[in-house]
Amino acid sequence: MKKAKYYLLGTLFIVLALVFIVVPGPSILFLLAALVCFSMVNENAKQYLRKAQKAFKEASIKLDKRLK
Repeated sequence: MKKAKYYLLGTLFIVLALVFIVVPGPSILFLLAALVCFSMVNENAKQYLRKAQKAFKEASIKLDKRLK
């Protein structure tokens, strides 16, 4: 039952992300939230979440260096 809630919430976040891809909005944040929900019940999603976290960290470091 708990897994179904995480899958439902993750699916809702994906739908919201798709809406915000068309309409300006925080689509990346909703995709990350969906990954977090899916990673609660799925090991493969945890690996993708780690990759996404690493990519965002590297991108923010590059952006900080550029803005200095």
